[in-house]
Amino acid sequence: MSNTPHELADVFPDDLPLLHELKISNPHFVTLSNRYHEVNGEIHRIEAGIETPADAYVESLKKKRLALVDEVSALVSQAKVS
Repeated sequence: MSNTPHELADVFPDDLPLLHELKISNPHFVTLSNRYHEVNGEIHRIEAGIETPADAYVESLKKKRLALVDEVSALVSQAKVS
């Protein structure tokens, strides 16, 4: 397992200015970003050995993180077209 956090800036390194713009102009993006940060932080604590929940819970968190990345990706793509 990786002990490296997967921040949105790491997931979308070529879109940092756009992520910033969305954060100041799009409330839905802010909500998604905050949820991602919470879920990602929990996964990071688990992978670092700070928390030790059941495997099924870890998998559900990873699926939530992936779904949030997909939603953020859709917003980033929309913003690029606009």
